[in-house]
Amino acid sequence: MKYRTKSQGFTLLELIVSIVILGLGVTAFTSLINQTTRHSIDPMIIEQANAIAQSYLEEVLLRPFCDPDWDADANPATPTVCPTDCTSATACTTCSPGASEGSRTLFDDVCDYNDPLVDSTSGARDQNNTLIGGLGAYNISVTVDDSGETLDSLSSANGEVLRIDVNVTHDSFSDLNLTLTGYRTNF
Repeated sequence: MKYRTKSQGFTLLELIVSIVILGLGVTAFTSLINQTTRHSIDPMIIEQANAIAQSYLEEVLLRPFCDPDWDADANPATPTVCPTDCTSATACTTCSPGASEGSRTLFDDVCDYNDPLVDSTSGARDQNNTLIGGLGAYNISVTVDDSGETLDSLSSANGEVLRIDVNVTHDSFSDLNLTLTGYRTNF
């Protein structure tokens, strides 16, 4: 004798409900991936911005604290060496008092990089101020702060420390705003 077994399956209503639920889940997941992709910055852009900021910061930090022409600028009659304690409210005014060099190729001390002529640069440039190919969409600004900065027991009010901020942005990615900070001491 043969026994017939009742076949187990889904009803049409259960099948439609499961397809709707699955469709909603896939739609939500797809929109999440799309939004994340749209609002994320390409990792290569971030790495390039970081490398540019590091390069500019290193260039500034390798410059002398005081203007090499300080003797002639500050006191041409009796030349002196740049003091280790500038005893001024602003280190750049005392230790780099001369006229600005006006061109990045002529910058010879840290304070020169705070020059308004080069406060904001469009496109990453080398030390000769030549635009680097493929990096023209980056915007770089360098700020040298000599007013009220302290680093441990050193103070910019005493001409002992300068804070350097290098900020990099990108024309196409408004979310990219990278700032690297370094300190240059007068010792």
